[in-house]
Amino acid sequence: MCTRVHRHSIFCILPPHILRAIATNSAQQPEREAALRTLSLDSTFRSLRLAGGIPTGRPHIARLGAEEGSKQRTIYSANGHQDLPGEIMRKEGSTPSSDVAANEAYDGLGSTYDFYWENFARHSIDDEGMPLNATIHYGSKYNNAFWNGEQMVFGDGDGAIFERFTKCLDVIGHELTHGVTQDEAGLIYQFQPGALNESVSDVFGSLIKQFQLKQTADKADWLIGAGLFTSRIQGKALRSMAAPGTAYDDPTLGKDPQPAHMRNLVRTFEDNGGVHINSGIPNHAFYLAATKLGGYAWEKAGRIWYETLKDARLRPNAGFSRFAKLTVSVAGRLYGATSSEAKAVGDAWKEVGVRT
Repeated sequence: MCTRVHRHSIFCILPPHILRAIATNSAQQPEREAALRTLSLDSTFRSLRLAGGIPTGRPHIARLGAEEGSKQRTIYSANGHQDLPGEIMRKEGSTPSSDVAANEAYDGLGSTYDFYWENFARHSIDDEGMPLNATIHYGSKYNNAFWNGEQMVFGDGDGAIFERFTKCLDVIGHELTHGVTQDEAGLIYQFQPGALNESVSDVFGSLIKQFQLKQTADKADWLIGAGLFTSRIQGKALRSMAAPGTAYDDPTLGKDPQPAHMRNLVRTFEDNGGVHINSGIPNHAFYLAATKLGGYAWEKAGRIWYETLKDARLRPNAGFSRFAKLTVSVAGRLYGATSSEAKAVGDAWKEVGVRT
């Protein structure tokens, strides 16, 4: 995921291995070119991150956030260019735009804010009322979406493999949650801490969608990015929390490489040590805990994960084992050490091989 958080980290929703597969396997030159342009742009973002920042084309101006419980959104359009933020399309409280992507972005930012406020009394990404801004129509057939520490940015997709990236609420919630994670825990974006960073975003991206749809755990699809692929792709979504490794199996994209158990942990230096791949393990643990507990997943399992994210014992270099231990401890603090909630969380981590 390609996001800049607090002027340092870059996280994009689309894993680089998918873009590389398209560049290698697609028989269509425009698709290969779109994938290569996106890879090149994302690589530039990462280089700029290491150099200390991403130029926005305007000076940073301190802005006052909205009052607690109220949103402050602005949607811009880059009109196919890469200058940020772009032309204003819709502001807080204004009537819907004629541009469907503008309305999707506006609604997605609002749904994410509402989820965190109504369930955890969190006042925006930084819990201090940070304005929620987004730019749509970024670049030419840009196959990604990211949060740069100040705003969301959405590509339109290439139209052949990917639809517009504003379509999926869980994608928006995922990216904004990277900001929450950075603000609370600062998980290092490498190897297991990086996979946890990705997993936390998937967890809350899915919960935000479930909250919007008022779905119980047994009714949710537990997919990330469902609807992002066009109809020609043999796949349901980017990732499946219920069954990691089954989200897609397509001649162009390849097969979903996510493991669901520690025995299949992928050891690699690519993609910051497999952060988008190995996130399948903690993703599946959350799914198991949430479905064991039943009901609305954000009420118990989601609260346990959120309180763990805020726990001072969660260090930036935490791996799966430390995170699992903390979730069990937090569940015990919230519901009792011998509670069904603590047992469900502990059992879930055992089922994915993180705890014995």
